[in-house]
Amino acid sequence: MITLYHHPKSRSSRFIFLLEDLEAPYTIKTVTIRRNDGTGAVDSANPHPHGKVPAISDDGVVVFESPAIVLYLTDRFPKSGLGPLPGDKARGAYLSWLAYYGDVLEPAFVSKFMNTPVPRGTPGWVPVEEAMDYIIKTLSEADYLLGDRFSGVDVLFGTTFGMFGASPLLPKSPLIDAYVKRCLERPAYARAMAKDDG
Repeated sequence: MITLYHHPKSRSSRFIFLLEDLEAPYTIKTVTIRRNDGTGAVDSANPHPHGKVPAISDDGVVVFESPAIVLYLTDRFPKSGLGPLPGDKARGAYLSWLAYYGDVLEPAFVSKFMNTPVPRGTPGWVPVEEAMDYIIKTLSEADYLLGDRFSGVDVLFGTTFGMFGASPLLPKSPLIDAYVKRCLERPAYARAMAKDDG
């Protein structure tokens, strides 16, 4: 049984979506987190080392950080087909997109949000616009990041773009809008949002 450590309307919400799409057995443990406005606190029930969400526990095996959780769950529940397994030719692209999300896209958004220019040649990430050019080029050739197959990486990217859709952090693109719509119109997403508040 998977336990998802969750705070409503946070990044852990997308893992309800993933768990629903995987048809995995799970339970939600709602925890408190520190908020930007100074409210909230680290919850002693949360196994994340910094009191953040998401984190999961699988019969005592703790996994945290979004790309790691996606990889763990899609490997753990392979029948869904939401993650290419070792030996599948799409596995390399899958792992690369998972790493790209955490190592390139998230830092790019943070840099833009903090209005801190990305120094060329030193960090492992690029400006948001450069990252989005690559993503848009990929989506101009296929419906999803792995081609015609929806996968765990689309849970990460689709929900992030959906969250930032009305924000100046995300460059406007009809391709991204259509991609978000394809990702979020899945029945598992509707079920997840109905459970988001616990």
